[in-house]
Amino acid sequence: MTDETPAHGERRVPLPRQLPKDADRAPGAEGAGTSTATLSAMTAPPAGASPEATDGSGRERAERRADEAATGGGSASRDAFFDNAKYLAIVLVAMGHSWEPLRHGSRSAAALYLTVYAFHMPAFIIISGYFSRSFDLRRDRLQRLITGVAVPYVLFEVAYAFFKRWADDDPGHPISLLSPWYLTWFLVALFIWRLTTPLWRIVRWPLPLALTIAVLASFSPEIGDDLNLQRVLQFLPFFVLGLNLRPEHFAWVRRRPVRIAALPIAAGALAFAYWAAPRMNAAWFYHRDSAQELGAPWWSGPVMTFAMFGSSLLLVVCFFAWVPGRRTWFTVLGAGTLYGYLLHGFLAKGSRFWGWYHHHWIHTPWGQALVTLLAGTIVTLLCTPPVRRIFRFAMEPKMSWAFKPDPADGARGRR
Repeated sequence: MTDETPAHGERRVPLPRQLPKDADRAPGAEGAGTSTATLSAMTAPPAGASPEATDGSGRERAERRADEAATGGGSASRDAFFDNAKYLAIVLVAMGHSWEPLRHGSRSAAALYLTVYAFHMPAFIIISGYFSRSFDLRRDRLQRLITGVAVPYVLFEVAYAFFKRWADDDPGHPISLLSPWYLTWFLVALFIWRLTTPLWRIVRWPLPLALTIAVLASFSPEIGDDLNLQRVLQFLPFFVLGLNLRPEHFAWVRRRPVRIAALPIAAGALAFAYWAAPRMNAAWFYHRDSAQELGAPWWSGPVMTFAMFGSSLLLVVCFFAWVPGRRTWFTVLGAGTLYGYLLHGFLAKGSRFWGWYHHHWIHTPWGQALVTLLAGTIVTLLCTPPVRRIFRFAMEPKMSWAFKPDPADGARGRR
């Protein structure tokens, strides 16, 4: 740009726009883009933003914000819809865990349990996939994957093991990083899913391929329990689906006709769950076992894989349709859902170890309502900024000491 003013009648020739020095090195983002997490679990692009809207350093910043979204960092550019969805999903996770001991004596609790378990983790995983679209094997993203997923997995797996030894009077409970205990499976899954993201971005039919893998896993008991690979593979289609979604897809499910249709569909799902509760093995919703391990013939694995993927996806659409898109009092809590997910596990398991559900009044309608409210309140508190500050050392450690300096940083400093 020049300060000189052209003489009258002269035509100003625009100077070419100077591109950022590293624009040619910016990876092609699949979107302005959670987690586990956990699981675990996941700042989002501005609503309606598209990958074509950013280029050069703008694209780099958009991808960086999306990576921060997956690990709870950043705040200025977060999309309220996704933070709201993550918060509401994690509340349903906690409530589902609180209903588990109640469902054997209450058909209503069992129906709620089955309905929520059909979609709460799929919704969380789809969001995690959506915000993993820009993940590649770049140095800074690998570092965030290690510090934001792998390190929390190791710390919480050890912490859960010691907790079980103490709270359940089980001093021989092993500490094994190959056997995720309780909630930590989501961190293992998120780590593996994210590492495979570049592969899903280059294959021609990612979702059919992911469904094929899930189907094969559903009748392969030989996979075993190491790293909870059954869950990793059977939940994989939801993550791959999230990778392939765009902002317009989320805008579509939030249209008024979809919201209206979501109400009778959800009511129908709840009625079906009430009928199915005494007839169906709820373990199908966990996706942690093959068909044979659930006492069913092998062919039921593929049938249930497709049936549950379809029903879960339908309920996820109903859930997203009613998630508010504006900022609410709980929007800020969406950045702390992985904290709530992992921390509430100590109370969820402790309530069983300490016999809290042995009291008769808890199994009355008023007791069940109180347990539900208590579970939602506790996980809400665990997502708050003060709790995040206390446990950030375990959930989002910087660990700059553990990584070699980036040679590119030194080269840029010498310019």
